Amino acid sequence: MCDVMMLSLGRWSAVRRVGKKSVLVVTATHTTNTATGGYTPSQLQKMDVPQPKILKTPLDVPSKLLMGPGPSNSPLRVHYAMMKPLLGHLHPEFTKIMDDIKEGLRYMFQTQSTVVCCVSGTGHAGMETTICNLLEPSDVILVAQNGIWGERAADMARRHEADVRVIEKAAGDVFTAAEIEAGIVKHRPAVVFVVQGESSTGALQPLEGLGELCHKHGAVLAVDCVASLGGVPFYMDTWGVDVVYTGTQKVLSAPPSMAPIAFSARAMERVKARKKPIRSFYSDITWLANYWGCDGTPRKYHHTGPVSSVYALREALSIACEEGLESLWSRHQSCAQRLYNGLEELGLKLFISDPTKRTPTVTTIRVPDTVNWMRVTKYFMEKYRVEISGGLGPSAGQVWRVGLMGYNCTLDNVDLVLKIMKEALSEEEKLNSKL
Repeated sequence: MCDVMMLSLGRWSAVRRVGKKSVLVVTATHTTNTATGGYTPSQLQKMDVPQPKILKTPLDVPSKLLMGPGPSNSPLRVHYAMMKPLLGHLHPEFTKIMDDIKEGLRYMFQTQSTVVCCVSGTGHAGMETTICNLLEPSDVILVAQNGIWGERAADMARRHEADVRVIEKAAGDVFTAAEIEAGIVKHRPAVVFVVQGESSTGALQPLEGLGELCHKHGAVLAVDCVASLGGVPFYMDTWGVDVVYTGTQKVLSAPPSMAPIAFSARAMERVKARKKPIRSFYSDITWLANYWGCDGTPRKYHHTGPVSSVYALREALSIACEEGLESLWSRHQSCAQRLYNGLEELGLKLFISDPTKRTPTVTTIRVPDTVNWMRVTKYFMEKYRVEISGGLGPSAGQVWRVGLMGYNCTLDNVDLVLKIMKEALSEEEKLNSKL
């Protein structure tokens, strides 16, 4: 027996028997006028904007090697994951994938925190979520600013009407624990914000001991590790970090789409003690924690999660966990060292002279006075379809930035970058000799 429901969407073309069941096969044949969609001429108005001709041509995306500060290229396994069938964003099969991701992120962050999830958006979304949940108007936040990401955090905090205090270091330098504690004693902040891997300058901020300092003075510690997580050691629980976020498109080598984030119990206590509602519904960590199954209550609809991107992140985390953190950290350090040595052989100087202050994930190279930095980046792209970047924020016009992150962090890629750089510098010498 076949149960048939008549619909007005079209005509049935056949009833096919599959096993003991009869399956109704639907065609898209309609009895209505397809040119007007069933609307009468009196219901339709003249369109001022015609169908765009450009969208009638096939999508054409060139293949490039992305050796800048992000995004990174993704492994085929990650791309294939995105081709899997779509699921509903609250289907049990999908929430199981979300749960898998939480376990992977707990490993990457090295935390047993309950609230580990993702914000749908890039690293900026992680920063915004951190700021808007931890701060109420007039709350004091101390920002350790030594590059553009400290500047962005201060900007966001001001927009949320926080009382922003800043301690500064020159581009490429990092803060000592004593300097941060002095800032805490002076400004008495509720929140301290630092960036582990400052991708605008290539600086690596030491974090060990900072959580203890913050807690001693009644503050919570928030850390941006968008450009560093997976490429350098990070221990959320051991170091007493209260909020940490990263981006999927850096060392994890998934497409840019989500900002993995974790809140400690101390941070969640602060959120729950707020006197005023969190200003952003979309970034409300209590809603996000529920949607990601972190609060022990039934999941409620908050927003439509980026289903295919969640698949991609799950596969990217699987790859990272298969390799293991110790191997990841070692690979990034050895590739960075090979790059440093090769650049020195080419007569180039690194922006950060002290190797202990460099992040291996983003290397900043001083542009020689006789070289046009933009011509060099164009040479990389036009001749080889390889991306390296110029400076950003305080390093703009002064450096090139080479990213060694995740899937792209290989010795072969380092050697390719050095080969192209040698050629590009030779071309610059030829141009200078003609002047």
